[in-house]
Amino acid sequence: MKTMNTDVVIVAGGPAGLAAAITAGENGLSSIIFEKANTTGGAANMGMGPLGIGTKIQKLSFKDITVEEAYDNPMKYTHYRVDGDLVQTYFEKSADTIEWLQDMGVEFAGAFKYFTESAATWHIVKPENGVIGPRAAGPMIRIMTERAKELGTEIYLETPAKSLIMEDGKCVGVRAVDKNGEEIEARGKAVVVATGGFGTNAEMIKNEFGLDLWQNFFPFNVPGTTGDGLNMMWDVGAQKFGANIEMIFQMKDNLNHFFLDACFRQPALLVNQKGVRFLDEGQMGNTTFTGNAINLQPGRCAYCIMDRNLIKYYAKNGPDIFDIVHPSEAFLMFEEGVKHAKETGYDGYFEAETIEELAEQMGIDPETLSNTLDEYNDMCDVNLDHQFHKKPAYLRPITGRKGGFIAVRFYIAAYGTIGGVRTNKFGEVLDADQNPIPGLYSAGSDCNTIYGDSYNFTLCGNTMGFAINSGRMAGEAIVDYING
Repeated sequence: MKTMNTDVVIVAGGPAGLAAAITAGENGLSSIIFEKANTTGGAANMGMGPLGIGTKIQKLSFKDITVEEAYDNPMKYTHYRVDGDLVQTYFEKSADTIEWLQDMGVEFAGAFKYFTESAATWHIVKPENGVIGPRAAGPMIRIMTERAKELGTEIYLETPAKSLIMEDGKCVGVRAVDKNGEEIEARGKAVVVATGGFGTNAEMIKNEFGLDLWQNFFPFNVPGTTGDGLNMMWDVGAQKFGANIEMIFQMKDNLNHFFLDACFRQPALLVNQKGVRFLDEGQMGNTTFTGNAINLQPGRCAYCIMDRNLIKYYAKNGPDIFDIVHPSEAFLMFEEGVKHAKETGYDGYFEAETIEELAEQMGIDPETLSNTLDEYNDMCDVNLDHQFHKKPAYLRPITGRKGGFIAVRFYIAAYGTIGGVRTNKFGEVLDADQNPIPGLYSAGSDCNTIYGDSYNFTLCGNTMGFAINSGRMAGEAIVDYING
């Protein structure tokens, strides 16, 4: 067995682990990162940027939001069922963290909203290709990785941690295995676990949430997020607390069918497997609200129905619902998306000349769906949604003339899981009696318990923001713990 010694042992090299390592290095502490994958970054490699509140970027673009305003949002959103001290500390630190990243060389495209009702807290990393979208945060991860190395952090890739080492009630290290199968015992004065949750562990997803991974639940596929860190912390007495998913909705394999996914995120006609409406479709800009509603439906899926006249209308005039991830140019690429779906045999897209034929393709009772469509079009004719009170401006009839009816199937999804252990504002992992386990810290999604029962999509960049800021918070607390 190979042995190593350092000040801080960090399990996983995502944004939380990297932030902890950099913070330790800035304060003269050595660190080792054990990363399961063959690269650093984790889910952040698919992301776009962190939350910031009260930043200079926001002020310069007249999009300022105060910490006081931001704090009021999640506390009321969750009915005060979250740790207010943890939320406040994170928000208070977030502006400094944006400058901290800029000082390393990270450039931001600006501060953005995701959709109309959200706040401009999303500090999207300036993308290398100039196009704002998924994976924009890649340059930030590379810069953070290089900064950690400059400060002396040793990073071991393809080297998953297997267990924590406890002595006299304190966490003093980690056991890991490298890619050649050699066992490693790394000892330190403190340990940070930041493994990003269990979003791709089918058994844990089923046990915790009753969902069937890749059957009725299609999250972002982030390899390696199998709950390793949570299980290690639970094994040494960490309180099991607050596990949840960042509920959203999307088409199955949405990144390979991006144009279709983008085009159907509009307030057209949304029905469940029974062929009936269940939501004000004007809420579809808020993917959490819509995902929560779809989760209550039979089969945990829904169908958005349009016709080609509506696609042409959006292509010419722009969508009813704008968001920053799904550009309006997607409507110009609609037929290309249809062609790709047909060529690949994709089972989430449907088209037919009549609504009855469409219903049969989707496995819905044709008479029920036909009646639903007739009732919906009647409401469009009088410009009044008496069922769910959708905005009159969104009531556009769907007739199927000139091109027939088109639809996609949406499933519930998630960016990943959040929570699982309880920490305080210092990143200290708490036991069942809410006492810190000496030497054991956590950061990022493993301990993100600030959303209550629903992902707060109105403060954009929240998960990545919490990851980086909680990594810094844990790192600073470790400095005091070791030097104190």
